[in-house]
Amino acid sequence: MPYVTTIFTKRDHIAYITLNRPEVNNIINQQLAQELKDICCQINQDGDIYVVVITGAGEKAFCCGSELERSIQAGGTIEASTAKLEDKPEGYSAAGAIASVNQPVIAAINGDALGQGLELALSCDIRLASDKARFGFPQVALGLIPMDGGTQRLPRIVGKGKALELILGGEVITAEIALEIGLVNKVVGGGKLASEVEVMAETIAAKAPIALGYAKEAVNKGLDLTLEQGLCLEADLYFLLHTTVDRTEGIDAFRQKRPPQFRGR
Repeated sequence: MPYVTTIFTKRDHIAYITLNRPEVNNIINQQLAQELKDICCQINQDGDIYVVVITGAGEKAFCCGSELERSIQAGGTIEASTAKLEDKPEGYSAAGAIASVNQPVIAAINGDALGQGLELALSCDIRLASDKARFGFPQVALGLIPMDGGTQRLPRIVGKGKALELILGGEVITAEIALEIGLVNKVVGGGKLASEVEVMAETIAAKAPIALGYAKEAVNKGLDLTLEQGLCLEADLYFLLHTTVDRTEGIDAFRQKRPPQFRGR
């Protein structure tokens, strides 16, 4: 399908998704949410994609929320937006689509990530941010709470206490503070974010894609298991890799002192 609110490209085993509504700070509307769902389905069915990068168009914002949040702010009351609130689960949810991607997902946070935009960033596996970026959850001030996974993903990343501080207080924090609390993996200045993300994506894409997916699965699923259950999952996935062609290629390449040529098989 043709995309209007997003840009989707592929190159050298890397998929690039750009939220393409810079005139409104890349906020999520129903069309953008649907396009993301469609793109993520394509990615999961494409064995030639090893890594995914998502960013926002322009220099000001990664994503500053959703039209649902904007409508509440403009209306001044929750009651004025009741109809759109009812449409929310199907129409505006975007983080779940990104979280469902089997491949590693890197967020290139080129600007502000606020409200549902921060929830979208939290659904990614690795987050690199511009030193100009800001982060925050304003929903409680509107009489709401984060609705796209923020209350669940944030404490898993920064801990319960800090998550409650950010959600309940509604403070907008800088990229430097986000780095200190573990919300982002790295802060990049001097307009070098895109190049830093590209290097990281290429480094990951050079690895065996099945192993990448299994490693992501082991970490993500293991967080919701007991240690003993997580260790069993890790062992099962490790032994499954013994049946892959890529494992043999990796060993042969190491012995022959050459770069491996992984095929995802």
